[in-house]
Amino acid sequence: MSALVEVRDLAKTFDVSAPWLNRVIERQPKLFVHAVDGVSFSIEKGTTLALVGESGCGKSTVARLLVGLYSPTRGTVQFDGQPTHAGRDAAELRALRRRMQMIFQDPYASLNPRWKVLDIIGEPLREHGLVPGKEALRARVSELLLQVGLAAADCDKFPHQFSGGQRQRISIARALATQPEFLVCDEPTSALDVSVQAQVLNIMKDLQKTQGLTYLFISHNLAVVRHVADRVGVMYLGRLVEVAPKAELFSRPRHPYTRMLLDAIPDIHMTGRARTPVQGEVPNPLNPPSGCAFHPRCPHANARCSSERPALTLFQGVEVACHAVHEGRIPAAA
Repeated sequence: MSALVEVRDLAKTFDVSAPWLNRVIERQPKLFVHAVDGVSFSIEKGTTLALVGESGCGKSTVARLLVGLYSPTRGTVQFDGQPTHAGRDAAELRALRRRMQMIFQDPYASLNPRWKVLDIIGEPLREHGLVPGKEALRARVSELLLQVGLAAADCDKFPHQFSGGQRQRISIARALATQPEFLVCDEPTSALDVSVQAQVLNIMKDLQKTQGLTYLFISHNLAVVRHVADRVGVMYLGRLVEVAPKAELFSRPRHPYTRMLLDAIPDIHMTGRARTPVQGEVPNPLNPPSGCAFHPRCPHANARCSSERPALTLFQGVEVACHAVHEGRIPAAA
């Protein structure tokens, strides 16, 4: 399989300084947050890569960088061999953007409450000139609603007339309107009840099978990731610390942070396996630790971990950024 999406050394820095006059009066320096710091990965056609990690680790920033809502400070994003940022003319970028869409986290905030469903789903169709007239637009929107398990009659309703799960289905229908090949899903089920989450995830998996879609799936819920992903990338403080096939990551996690995340999942099978809950707090991103960002919370850290930042390199078929793993200081996972 060939990679549809290639991300290389992607970084995004935000200026979070106080206003200029405050800084002059209080003699404060400029402050920057490295929300994403040198992330690299690829996603093959028809597969799902999930990015997981605690809140504030940079997952959603990566999602916005991929679809062009943010411009990267450094690095490149290539979609089907073409760069998605600087150096492209407007028509080329428009054609490229049509092939990638995003499903947002909150279905209550991402739909215009004053628009009917026909207008919400029909907007990308009109913008890209994909339908010739009003009747064709209504027919296409009805078809999209049926694809996500809603009724054609829902065209004439407003968002407030739907439940959270139904609103997220409308968001999915809107994302599918331009017949994209790549969908960036930013925690699309986190605002929904568990039973509704399963319905939405099953719809997304069915659509992937029937339409050959490629997904980047952002989540902090490892149970959801286990259901939808082919490969999993674990993020910590703006960097990838482990990238592995799903089965490998859940059965033999390498990085200490990945192990902590998995140990925090309730053990419903009562296996009696020793478990270590996630300890400590995520460091202040304005003043991250030296060396490996995880070393203050890591039980295997030594002097090298606190001074030298590990690179994400291949280890036994899995990409992992950890000195302790590469040096054999961590016992193999059970």
